[in-house]
Amino acid sequence: MRQKMEILDVVDETGKPLGRTVEREEAHRDGVWHRTASVWIVRKSNTESDWEVLLQKRSDIKDSYPGCYDTSSAGHIDAGDEPLETIIRELGEELGIHAAPGDFTFIGTFHNNYDEVFHGSEFHNREVAFVHVYDKPVDIADLVLQEEEVSGVAWFDLDDVWKKATSNDSAFCTPVGGLKLLRGYLADK
Repeated sequence: MRQKMEILDVVDETGKPLGRTVEREEAHRDGVWHRTASVWIVRKSNTESDWEVLLQKRSDIKDSYPGCYDTSSAGHIDAGDEPLETIIRELGEELGIHAAPGDFTFIGTFHNNYDEVFHGSEFHNREVAFVHVYDKPVDIADLVLQEEEVSGVAWFDLDDVWKKATSNDSAFCTPVGGLKLLRGYLADK
């Protein structure tokens, strides 16, 4: 299956667009800074940390971290778009959740910066990630998963996810920078 060509803004390390664009594949081949937006879906629980987070299991055909548990929903910010419109689009496409701008809380940005090899190809990631929280009720049974992106979803104890992410558990590719922002935000709740 051929994916649509994604055109991204080239940005500085603060996430400010520099007036140039790049194709997504080129950005990851050459390590060009670009923007992403993510959303953590959370709910209160009776677990040790008092919070659970919904994670998506990435499809086995994804170009990075195939088959790993990741952020609830995330995506590249198309050239000219803003983070909020990106997470609304991605949440709808990946999980079938139709949300409004007022349903999210912006909690900060972090650099998602790494070099890996996936499917035999080098992958150089230089992203400024804009992070949001969604705490409306979500029933997994009601979700409609985008098969080419997501192979499953599950609720996890937030402290367990933190331990797995910081110990480099290969089943989890949840970005530590995003989890750190989420934990800081939820500590005050």
